[in-house]
Amino acid sequence: MNVVIIGLGGIGSNLVRRLCRFFNYSKDIKATMTLIDGDLYEPKNYERQEFINMGNKAEVQCRELSRRFDNIQMQSVATYINEKNVNEIINEDQIIFLCVDNHKTRRIINERCKSLKNVTLISGGNELIDGNVQIYVRKEGKNLTPDICAYHPEITNAQDKLPEEMSCEELSQSVPQMYFTNVTVATFMCLAFRNAVLNGRLLKSEVYLDIDEMAADSKIRIVEQ
Repeated sequence: MNVVIIGLGGIGSNLVRRLCRFFNYSKDIKATMTLIDGDLYEPKNYERQEFINMGNKAEVQCRELSRRFDNIQMQSVATYINEKNVNEIINEDQIIFLCVDNHKTRRIINERCKSLKNVTLISGGNELIDGNVQIYVRKEGKNLTPDICAYHPEITNAQDKLPEEMSCEELSQSVPQMYFTNVTVATFMCLAFRNAVLNGRLLKSEVYLDIDEMAADSKIRIVEQ
């Protein structure tokens, strides 16, 4: 199983540990994992991100987790995804966990996945107290669920910048987030993987969650013909 995790921040750093534990001790699944992020861990990240050492997020996680979970073949890619490198990084038969915080990156990855025959994309994002998880599956060149832009014009018409296009000042101005919300989204991404990949259940391909309400609402999304 070829697993790719893009973004090792608030959601991704919590998600990768759960996936590693599952894959490392699973008797039926042999997994390889590629961790991708161009950002660095800083002391301010300790509030809601899971890591031990400073440095590039993908490299730090790869060094730490490959020592703890030696049944997983793991590699890191210390870069941000953009239109120039996406075709080299995102390929057939991958299971992609997308944990980024900007719509432009989501759109680039979504467009690449639409060009592939077989791929699974699980995308998670959140604000302070709420968030959502989307599941996009293609098999034999056909969409089994809608792509992540289909019901989200804010991704299709993304007005934000890629991380590499931002100034140092813009990068330092992060949107407030909460550890509990990040963990909740990471958990629902694991549940999306269980339902869509392990069990093949694709009836509901998006879930909204709210930690203040302690509630989640899953949606049936129709593939447009």
